[in-house]
Amino acid sequence: MLKKILLGTSGVLALGVLLGWFTFGRVLYKRMQRVGADNVAADYALQDDAKVRAPQPEAQVVPPPNPQKNVYWGDTHVHTHESFDAKLMGTSITVEDAYRFARGEALQTPGGETMQLSRPLDFVAITDHAEGFGLRTRCDEVDLTWFESLNCYLLENANPMAFVVLRAVASRRKKAAEPAPEVPPGVVRPQKRPPRDRSAWPICARGEGGTERCERDARSDWARYVDLADAHYEPGVLTTFAAYEYSPTLPDAGKYHRNILFNGTEVPAHAISSLDVNNAIDLWRGLEKTCTGDCDFLTIPHNMNKSWGLAYSPYTYDGGTYDAETWRLRKRREPLAEVYQIKGASECALGVGATDEECAFSQVFEPCEPGEETGCAFETGFARQGLKIGLELERALGVNPLAFGMIGSTDTHNGNPGDVEEWDFRGAVGRVTSPAIRRLEAAPPPDADEKPHQSSLKFNTSGGLAAVWAEENTRDAIFAAMKRREVYASSGPRITLRFFAGWDFDEGVADLPDPVAVMAAGGMPMGGVLRPSGTQVTSPTFYVSALADWMSAPLQRVQMVKGWIDADGETHEKVVDIACADGLVVDPTTGRCPDNGASVDLATCEPTGDTGAMELATTWQDPEFDPGQGAFYYVRVLQNPTCRWSTYDALRLGRDPDPRVPATIRERVWSSPIWIEAPRTRP
Repeated sequence: MLKKILLGTSGVLALGVLLGWFTFGRVLYKRMQRVGADNVAADYALQDDAKVRAPQPEAQVVPPPNPQKNVYWGDTHVHTHESFDAKLMGTSITVEDAYRFARGEALQTPGGETMQLSRPLDFVAITDHAEGFGLRTRCDEVDLTWFESLNCYLLENANPMAFVVLRAVASRRKKAAEPAPEVPPGVVRPQKRPPRDRSAWPICARGEGGTERCERDARSDWARYVDLADAHYEPGVLTTFAAYEYSPTLPDAGKYHRNILFNGTEVPAHAISSLDVNNAIDLWRGLEKTCTGDCDFLTIPHNMNKSWGLAYSPYTYDGGTYDAETWRLRKRREPLAEVYQIKGASECALGVGATDEECAFSQVFEPCEPGEETGCAFETGFARQGLKIGLELERALGVNPLAFGMIGSTDTHNGNPGDVEEWDFRGAVGRVTSPAIRRLEAAPPPDADEKPHQSSLKFNTSGGLAAVWAEENTRDAIFAAMKRREVYASSGPRITLRFFAGWDFDEGVADLPDPVAVMAAGGMPMGGVLRPSGTQVTSPTFYVSALADWMSAPLQRVQMVKGWIDADGETHEKVVDIACADGLVVDPTTGRCPDNGASVDLATCEPTGDTGAMELATTWQDPEFDPGQGAFYYVRVLQNPTCRWSTYDALRLGRDPDPRVPATIRERVWSSPIWIEAPRTRP
């Protein structure tokens, strides 16, 4: 009888394995084989990089210190092979390689493609996942147990299938709560999420020392990162920050991550990760406790678009709620947000609390439907909505904890910081997205209902850059600029943007010989706060100056984005064009510039016609200004269209652009806001 039961059980298990293979495993195996190492050379032979014309790389221009400030370009979100998700996808570039790349050195992807910056970066932060610190430190030892050896084999060898399996296991552990019919779509519910710890990893769970040994190894890894940042720091040429990423997991590969940057050589001995604390509040508290003396830090959230609404909700990752003290803690330590990177735009989303058409730019999630709690766009997952919530909190608390500046970065997992030009995009990670054929033909998941965020072709952008206005290229100056929010975000091009506001300026300031000096002397730069006097009734004068990146395309228009809160506590937003290229004038009915007819020859990716401006400068006053209302204003500057990275790849492969994605992209920059502080109305 027992024998029959065992045989029957074995048969059921075998049938289940076969069924799983034919419905899931076979497709997954073929997908992983398609991006394996064996056929890299054959895949690379399919493309002709000579078909893509790109500017020759330039040497770095090092400007002298400037009391009126220089613009410096950087990337504060970079992963190397030290991040296990990059390593498993085939990335082999080291931290040292990444620093050399930032200075202009060419590197090669695992797919055989050369990548190189058109111009070196001015500053960089390498932000590998702190959750991985210490997990591979002992993998070179010879006396590991078989369980530890298995751990090291999985983490030391490129194996995309292992990553897919590990992520699937993590997603299953972090399964979303059952939908609640009474909750409107796109509204976040608090959810309890248990803490993680290092015992989940075999190498930390067994053997002498266990998790304590892994914690010591993690401290050793972090100390190495700090030493490498110091070794590659050259004031005036390349500013490097000791940094890492805090990376808790969410269902369906959601993100509620933050990059932590430190100024100087005094840093905590331990990089606090999601294996140590289970929410951002405890992260800030832990860092304030351990970052003492001359130590200083700030945190930068990213991929708010993929946070499933947590980014600007009142709830913590583990289901707690912010109170007045913790909101103030957030204000103290989180002055910036990363609004653009490889995984899309987090400024705003069309149909999700925003109506202006440019919010569809790099929007990879559709508005949530009833019952959806992952894989869709929440209002509280985008920066503009976060800024409006900040106005609401200011009315309640007397302080705005969500007054943040905006930057871009890459989130590259190829170890190539700042490599954002569309023509040089080599994919998001390792040999899975390199060479070109793999970026364009990346197979969808076995799930037949593919969504845009499940496809690298539709999901990935080429990444963004952080621009900082500082007196000189040093740690102290760059870090101080970040803290005062005198920064802006770019989707890639190095457009030079200045944005000021002041009370006692007329509209003729733009015609002065040195308007920046005038505005800087008596006005407020991006990131600042203006406070109306008791007699102030007219709008401040806003001054905007934008210079095109000669390696990209001319400028098309300047837009002003306003958000405000009315007397009833309701928030609003409005977007108007305030400067047009080619002598065009803003239509007073639509508030938009007429189309300037700019286009691109998709056979060569060269622009057609002669439209656009190399410089746009203007002043503007708000005709609807109300000194009694709290408000914010930020600038968005749009270029003429250029080819999207997928179109450049189509050229390399001698095929037509894929019709499933736009052939062109209208690159842009976003300033940090300038806030108008309303008279204090405490509850």
